[in-house]
Amino acid sequence: MVKSKISLVRKRDGRLVSFDQNRITNAILKALRAVKHEDGDLAKKLSDRVVEILEERFAGKIPGVEDIQDIVENVLIEGGYSEVAKAYILYRNRRTQIRETKKIMGVTDDLKLTINAIRVLERRYLLKDVHGNVVETPSQMFRRVAKAIASADKAYDPTADLKRVEETFYRVMANLEFLPNSPTLMNAGTEIGQLSACFVIPVEDSIEGIFDALKTMAIIHKSGGGTGFSFSRLRPRGDIVMSTKGVASGPVSFMRIFDVTTDVIKQGGRRRGANMGVLSVYHPDIIEFITAKEKEGVLRNFNISVAVTDEFMEAVQKDEYYELINPRTNKPEGKLRARDVFDLIVSSAWRTGDPGLIFLDEINRHNPTPELGMIESTNPCGEVPLLPYESCNLGSINLSRMVKPDGSDFDWDKLRETVRVAVHFLDNVIDVNKYPLPEIARMTRLTRKIGLGVMGFAEALIKLGIPYDSEEAVKTAEKLMKFIEDEAIKKSVELADIRGPFPSFKGSKWDKLGYSRIRNATLTSIAPTGTISIIAGTSSGIEPLFAVSFVRNVMGTQLFEVNSLFEKIAKERGFYSVELMRKIARTGSVQGLSEVPEDVRRLFVTALDISPEWHVRMQAAFQKYVDNAVSKTVNLPYEATIEDVRRVYLLAYKLKCKGITVFRYGSRKEQVLVLSHPSIRGVTEPFIRVDSEFSGICPSGECPY
Repeated sequence: MVKSKISLVRKRDGRLVSFDQNRITNAILKALRAVKHEDGDLAKKLSDRVVEILEERFAGKIPGVEDIQDIVENVLIEGGYSEVAKAYILYRNRRTQIRETKKIMGVTDDLKLTINAIRVLERRYLLKDVHGNVVETPSQMFRRVAKAIASADKAYDPTADLKRVEETFYRVMANLEFLPNSPTLMNAGTEIGQLSACFVIPVEDSIEGIFDALKTMAIIHKSGGGTGFSFSRLRPRGDIVMSTKGVASGPVSFMRIFDVTTDVIKQGGRRRGANMGVLSVYHPDIIEFITAKEKEGVLRNFNISVAVTDEFMEAVQKDEYYELINPRTNKPEGKLRARDVFDLIVSSAWRTGDPGLIFLDEINRHNPTPELGMIESTNPCGEVPLLPYESCNLGSINLSRMVKPDGSDFDWDKLRETVRVAVHFLDNVIDVNKYPLPEIARMTRLTRKIGLGVMGFAEALIKLGIPYDSEEAVKTAEKLMKFIEDEAIKKSVELADIRGPFPSFKGSKWDKLGYSRIRNATLTSIAPTGTISIIAGTSSGIEPLFAVSFVRNVMGTQLFEVNSLFEKIAKERGFYSVELMRKIARTGSVQGLSEVPEDVRRLFVTALDISPEWHVRMQAAFQKYVDNAVSKTVNLPYEATIEDVRRVYLLAYKLKCKGITVFRYGSRKEQVLVLSHPSIRGVTEPFIRVDSEFSGICPSGECPY
């Protein structure tokens, strides 16, 4: 290729960048493909003509981006490629609209992210001045985070090349290959400095203990973290209060105080507070707890789960009674039929989405540090079981970017390197973190738990040509997560060789497994990745797609969104049309649409297309190779039955999940996802509509993560 006389291009923001003819060729090729013309040679020939004209008109000058695009349009039209020119102009106009929308948001997008990613970043993540104006770009945010997290290396090696480490951390974030949890993106390199997403706070059976927990929760929520609580130690309603000779009001009454406080805090407007409330199935107030959220709007800042044991589940299966235990006296206080309680849990979950189940015995069988105590609760979405006062910082690898360009397989070398960088990053977070309380700092550093997870799993499967609800997908999940877990262990052992093992290593599960050292008590966790998956522009966590096409409400504007992989396939195979995309947006699903080829329909199954059993099997497949737990919602259609929920809960227990959550569409009036379904509470929307920050999880809107 003859080197062009044009060496620089002026960007729209005034920056000068190197001229790259390949960008022109690729843009023309996209326009050719849009009109079903796959001709790379023609694209190159046309881009050569564009360069010729540029060299004539801008000899000794620097052209701007708009100058180049104008010339491309003219070359296409003059060459007789009017349809291609039209496609190019439409694309150019769409990009202009996107840029203008981003300008209105006050954000300079230097990474070419989606509008919705920019909206989320503007609202929650990018630093602002005292007047509320955004003062950093997305790349500057990633640079801020990378620099802060890299600084931890200095404590272990005074000669460490911090610039190199910073660049490595920056690259995986800016390339959207790995992103840490929201508090790290928000607070790293700032005065707040609180970087963990997940906390479990003990609630002791005294007024002092309860309100100490409330204060701690408020501090954590203000910094962007989420909190989990076990209320199982609180004496039941009507029990005696010795100091006043009065009677106790019970755990649910105090949960309401935590809920109202969460509502008031609102986490500084950057992130809505979230809590997990857990109660043992043996607590005398268990019936009140199970039905606590039946009235919509009550405990709206809580996900609630019943902590069940193997003994209880066996009593359900054998149709036996079991004893309730007063936590104050540790003595029996009545009996209940286990199957009746389980049926109430199931029917309540069918009606409202709550409660979920936490399988305590399964969690504690995998408790890495049992000598420090038993685990009684998890973080708000259930993916991290923690001891009292522990915190955990999370991060997720974007699997959609780990697939080889030809879609033949994962790029295992790239994935290995990304895992290693992520473990290094998350371990550093523990050292630079500013903890809300000394007790939290002590417990977190004792175990040094991290939670490396994934997002974009559904999109990765699509790129690989594997339907989500298939045996091949389940096997892929197991192979993938085993690889990530194994590589994470290797990196953690390497870090321990340099930095030492976590302080409570002696007597831990790792010690008993024969490891001489390891840096982190836990390494992996599957989080729902709400807003960070929006930033990454991919599907959330391990969830299937929630819709192929839909309408999103952004700043009062209704924006059509089509899954980019579906749009690409539709254009390449010649069945794309705006009318079809609008038709799909009425239900979100492509099932039953004759316009879409059968193999494409099979590949693009959505959450509500998939039978409940496949949801649970996928969760269990990942759980096999995850230290912590797996956050996943079993999304059910409106027509799902109570028996469907019962099967889901029993299957989750059988397959050794650590917890389970369901949500039946339409079971709540307030939802961030609205389907076009006239049979549901009088819904008459012509299209699926979602809120600006909906990422495909928690359609009830009560799960901000």
